[in-house]
Amino acid sequence: MTIRENLETVRETMRLACERCGREASDVTLIAVTKFVDTGRILEAVEAGVTEIGENRAQEFTEKLNFYKQHQLRAHFIGQLQTNKVKYICGKADLIQSVDREPLLDAIAAFAGRNGITQDILIEVNIGREAQKGGISPEALPQLVDRIAAQEHVRLRGLMCVPPAVDKEAVRPYFREMRAWFERLRTSFPTLPIDTLSMGMSHDYDIAIEEGATTVRVGTAIFGPRQI
Repeated sequence: MTIRENLETVRETMRLACERCGREASDVTLIAVTKFVDTGRILEAVEAGVTEIGENRAQEFTEKLNFYKQHQLRAHFIGQLQTNKVKYICGKADLIQSVDREPLLDAIAAFAGRNGITQDILIEVNIGREAQKGGISPEALPQLVDRIAAQEHVRLRGLMCVPPAVDKEAVRPYFREMRAWFERLRTSFPTLPIDTLSMGMSHDYDIAIEEGATTVRVGTAIFGPRQI
């Protein structure tokens, strides 16, 4: 199948998932994940209607930045970000989805402050509480949100997660817990523009939508297996 055909399948799957849970298809944003995808193939997706992309690696993000700008793409950084790479991403990514620790937050805030910009971020939550994964523990969320709320140049837009690699239906409780935390934060911090719940990838984005995702991150189902 072509990239255009894959996108049609993904969009139809998203539409049906929204229909099942009484949501409008327009309520959910599709991010095409472009890790190890060359710009020629990304262009095929853009020509098929993709407007938002997600990149995992700072170097790859930087290499493709002019392409993003040329095609007016909204660019998300979704991978683990080292503090020494903040200067390559902050102010260039429309949304940094993977903030998971105070030193990273502080580095983003400092860079944004020096450059007179406001950086939108999501907090990455280790919803499966897996030792080998990045992300803040759910229980530590309120403390980190308090710290973000005090920052002048960082704006919290919501939460992101990569749940444990389990069977498709078994992932549902993790998404459900993420939705609960999302709603809890919106209630507890009403002055923050918390509107984004980023969860669901190629193998489970329909389940994520059913459980309340506002954004899904889909790579393989659009571009096929990664060519490393």
